[in-house]
Amino acid sequence: MTDFQEIDLRSARESVLIGGLPFEVTDLHTAVRDVVTIAAGSSNQGLVVRLSNAYCLTRASRDREYRRLFARPGVTLPGGALVTWAIGIRARHPRKGAWVRGPSFFLEVLDHGREEDLRHFMIGTSDHTLTTLVDDATSRYPGVNIVGAYASPSIAAENTVDHECVQRIAEANADIVWIGLDSPQREFTAAALAERLPGVFVDVGANLDSVAGSVRPKPTWIDASGLAGAHQVMCALRGIRRSQLLGNARFVLAVIRGE
Repeated sequence: MTDFQEIDLRSARESVLIGGLPFEVTDLHTAVRDVVTIAAGSSNQGLVVRLSNAYCLTRASRDREYRRLFARPGVTLPGGALVTWAIGIRARHPRKGAWVRGPSFFLEVLDHGREEDLRHFMIGTSDHTLTTLVDDATSRYPGVNIVGAYASPSIAAENTVDHECVQRIAEANADIVWIGLDSPQREFTAAALAERLPGVFVDVGANLDSVAGSVRPKPTWIDASGLAGAHQVMCALRGIRRSQLLGNARFVLAVIRGE
């Protein structure tokens, strides 16, 4: 999963190429365990964890600089229903693959990271939303260690990063940095920070500012009825942007053609 040689991840992870980009065949529980294990280990390296969806893949197909980000050290998780569907088609062991939803992943890592006293740092678009997020997270998970936050709607260009942000993360000695910006800003920010600092840098997406108050558990009857996949797709479609619809259609066609 990573170049962190001192971390034992217990078993090798299968990966498959979707649109030419490598995705982990994993699930929420496994991804959470792996990231907590990595963040709790000692290392002087930075690691990027990408939660990528079909829109990210279609952008990578036409943006060379953006595509190069996926060749850097890190791991790419299935962050959307369409990518999860494509992995199910390509993987040798499709039952091991599932959608790693950003909101659930964020909350689960906060929860399980308390056992290791992981130090979390948040990057978002405004002080108000970050304050709300931190207050909600500390109330929901007593003992969670949030060591800092930084707000900026435009924090990094393709090859640069905000110096003040780097300094604050370094001073906070953060183990995990959550990047709640829109794409492609989040991917460039994660890559730039990982080149300069140790730790795990998760490009969780622009919904970080509201994730703690918006996550609701999946109804138990969904699993029993066999409609879990449909439930995931409907959740994905709720927040989709019109500008993404054409890219998603192209993505589906590319998978069908075997690209």
